Amino acid sequence: MFHEAQHSFASHGVKFSSVEVDLPAMMAQKDKAVSTLTRGIGGLFKKNKVNYVKGYGKFISPSEVSVDTIDDGNTVVKGKNIIIATGSDFKSLPGSLPLMKRKLYLRLCNRFQRNLWSLGQAILDMRWAQCGPGLVKKKSLSSSLLQILSQAWTGEVRKQFQRILEKQKMKFMVKTKVVGVDTSGDGVKLTVESASGGDQTTLEADVAPVSSGRTPFTAGLGLDKIGVETDKGAHKAEEDGVACVEFIAGKHAHVDYDKVPGVVYTHPEVASVGRTEEQVKALGVEYFVGKFPFLANSRAKAIDDVEGLVKIKRPAKY
Repeated sequence: MFHEAQHSFASHGVKFSSVEVDLPAMMAQKDKAVSTLTRGIGGLFKKNKVNYVKGYGKFISPSEVSVDTIDDGNTVVKGKNIIIATGSDFKSLPGSLPLMKRKLYLRLCNRFQRNLWSLGQAILDMRWAQCGPGLVKKKSLSSSLLQILSQAWTGEVRKQFQRILEKQKMKFMVKTKVVGVDTSGDGVKLTVESASGGDQTTLEADVAPVSSGRTPFTAGLGLDKIGVETDKGAHKAEEDGVACVEFIAGKHAHVDYDKVPGVVYTHPEVASVGRTEEQVKALGVEYFVGKFPFLANSRAKAIDDVEGLVKIKRPAKY
């Protein structure tokens, strides 16, 4: 909203002499939203007669979970069926970066920034970096070890999205690794080199958030004691939970992962559902493509936000 006020309102006939950000108020609004949503879950538990035990649990048998409760007590919860849905934790990078993440997150949330390098996983990088239009004083810079967006998006969409972000003054360094971090001063100095090795470069920034992705939060659950093996983990969402409970209840359950949408909450947002064009080609399926640019869309023109397109694929025999 701050960015829009600075750059878009005047063209719509809304003028003012100055605009400023109250960062504590901004963070308070965020905290209020989180608190309200959390209370909402508690309300659903109460409405549906769910016994809510707050604490840190670990298995002591296949049917028992010992919980160290938040009031420094302990209780044992028993169940015939136990679903593990403990979420995820941030994936660490070598050396001091996990500690650096916590330190710099606090710094990021409490004052304006001049220059930002975001390290790690591409999608999270871009969310961090898009603080830039309003809250980063100079440039918003993103350093990623991965290709822009994932292979879940068609190549054409990835390329156009990168062009749009570059217009927003973002710079991308792909196939690059961080080999050194210096946080001794007020800012951060990063030593980087090509993923294949070679000459090193020093990058300076006010902050360098670490966004290296997520990893399953399974440490300390005692899974090894009950014979549960783990793999690299995967994101599971609401439909998976519904299917799991339906299976336990002896009912038919199914999740069609080809129909699960994926969304990147940047500006512009990027969303997709179904197979990518590359995946369809690999299957040898004959298909047609339809594309429509937002530039020709009435609502996009009216609100003066015309970057992007819609792309649809369908089988030739449909």
